[in-house]
Amino acid sequence: MNLDSPCDSIRGIGKKTSQLFQSVGIKTVGDLLHYFPRTYEQYQAPRPVSTLLEGETASVEGYLTSAVANRYHGGRCISTSLCSDGEKKLSLIWYNMPYLKNSLRTDTVYVFRGKIKKKGSRLLIEQAAVFQREQYQALMKSWQPLYSLTKGLTVKMLQRAVREALANVPAAEDYLPECERIRYDLCGYSEAVARMHFPDSRETLIKARRRLVFDEFFFFLLRLRSLREQRQRAVHHFKIRSKGAAARLIAALPYELTGPQKRVWADLERELQGEQVMARLIQGDVGSGKTILAVLALLLVAENGYQGALMAPTEVLARQHYESICALLSEFGFPFEAVCLTGSMSAPEKRLVYTKMESGEASIIIGTHALIQEKAVFHDLALVITDEQHRFGVRQREMLARKGSMPHTIVMSATPIPRTLAVILYGDLDISVLNEMPANRLAVKNCVVHPGYRPKAYAFIESEVKKGHQAYVICPMVQASDLIEAENVLDYTETLKGILSKDICIECLHGQMKPDEKNQIMDRFLRNDIQVLVSTTVVEVGVNVPNATVMMIENAQRFGLAQLHQLRGRVGRGAAQSYCIFLQTDNSEASRERLAILNHSNDGFEIAAQDLKLRGPGDLFGIRQSGMMDFQVADIYQDADILQLANDAAEHIRAQDPSLSLPEHVLLKQEYERLGRVSGDLDPNYNL
Repeated sequence: MNLDSPCDSIRGIGKKTSQLFQSVGIKTVGDLLHYFPRTYEQYQAPRPVSTLLEGETASVEGYLTSAVANRYHGGRCISTSLCSDGEKKLSLIWYNMPYLKNSLRTDTVYVFRGKIKKKGSRLLIEQAAVFQREQYQALMKSWQPLYSLTKGLTVKMLQRAVREALANVPAAEDYLPECERIRYDLCGYSEAVARMHFPDSRETLIKARRRLVFDEFFFFLLRLRSLREQRQRAVHHFKIRSKGAAARLIAALPYELTGPQKRVWADLERELQGEQVMARLIQGDVGSGKTILAVLALLLVAENGYQGALMAPTEVLARQHYESICALLSEFGFPFEAVCLTGSMSAPEKRLVYTKMESGEASIIIGTHALIQEKAVFHDLALVITDEQHRFGVRQREMLARKGSMPHTIVMSATPIPRTLAVILYGDLDISVLNEMPANRLAVKNCVVHPGYRPKAYAFIESEVKKGHQAYVICPMVQASDLIEAENVLDYTETLKGILSKDICIECLHGQMKPDEKNQIMDRFLRNDIQVLVSTTVVEVGVNVPNATVMMIENAQRFGLAQLHQLRGRVGRGAAQSYCIFLQTDNSEASRERLAILNHSNDGFEIAAQDLKLRGPGDLFGIRQSGMMDFQVADIYQDADILQLANDAAEHIRAQDPSLSLPEHVLLKQEYERLGRVSGDLDPNYNL
């Protein structure tokens, strides 16, 4: 067995289980070993029944006061018994587990573990996990991995499969030279993978994660350096000169560009007309005016007979960009055609757009990932713009760039990353910062409150809706979990429907929905057919709803500050005053301190810097900035210190051996090229 073996080569995985594994992206043994836990469960010492609280997950040691009794109702078996710890009793209920009647004895002490529920005056556990006393004592010394699951796939199935794979896949020789591992205090890669799944202590888990984070950053940064060097060698054939279209639009705008906007536009205009291939990041808060700069650049390219493409992360946002640009072209009489290409369009609609793109009839092309599909062929693509860069990653940006002959690149991001980190993470790009908001934009009013404020918050949302406005409510989870105490979208939606006025339309949105369903929900919200949208963080980017004036974030302490700031950016986009309500549901002083930063500042870059400073680097259990830069394990805030080390290592090795041709780098080069092929970053004939 090796890493490329199919997952059904693992003992105990048959065809049905293999299909479940494939549904979460596990096709090979390597995929399984890199399907890392999302968190860990630590088994605490058993507790007396008298100390148990409703809603918590706990363990109780005791004996059954009577044999398990089975009864059948509605086609399912219900097994019941009572557990006594010698003083108090706890009810136990299992469903469809009739064998427990014969396997659990009244003369044996067990440990029962599960979520504590209350029915009347009695406490109970449903579907309690059952352990022998010695078995549970052994578990108390370990950290049990918990994985992201799908229906039919259980934690036990994954744990068993990972143990089997680790036992049967030979440990490979480490691709990172020993001198580098010593220099950066890193454990071996095979050890890191094994300990990431089954750590025996917090210290070994931190050490394992450190190695995996280092590798993610290291290979990412090697790739960036390669891109930068390719661009420095690149030449392009575009002859671009300003012919007045951008100046006309600037003069006709109902507002004056801010100072930073003027400076960035001067840079873009100069570089688009220059001999070098432009590669620039425009970083600025939501509402700082990135989109108008993109439109100006598209106009400059179009008036010179070339094509420009803008790729947005969602269909709704792509259509919004398209409609706005079409309105501008029409209003000012610009003789350029814009088209929109998204995945949900019908085949005839796509064929028409493809024809206009390939012929050059369309000068401005707006779209989603559909722009990088094989059938999307450009006539003469001179400019590539990606909106919300961290949602695409380097691979998608490069795939779009390859649609042309070394086109210029503009990357736009509202993700507030401290400049020290941005310089590393966007190492192949020059960076421009928009650090000033338009004068006519009202700052969002913020408040951090405790759960007792919820009734007032609901009343406030209802009053804003009565004024014709809309609201977002953000929950950290899609549905309820026995392991995590947090609000979930599905239950919260039903709760609000029972609290708010019946004439207020309340709907939910989350990442497990199909793309078409998500697009329909966002379209309805945009049209104000939905007044209150209960959502996960999928709304962090994706649509501009100027009519939305309230953002309420439940369990706010569970999110990173930068992500909370991104979410807050969904409101305050119109003329009306907007508000953000952060619900802190724990009593932690550290959480209060963090959220107070948001309460007193709307400056994303200052917030990002404070987030980094407050949480400190290397905090294993810190709050991950979901989706940031598309890393599997690493987090740019939490792991800022490791990012710096990986950057040093990449610089050192590239300076010493640019082509990784030295004997000690043979395995490193093989791994670099393998990752490139797997991710699609590298062409088959790609050279360092």
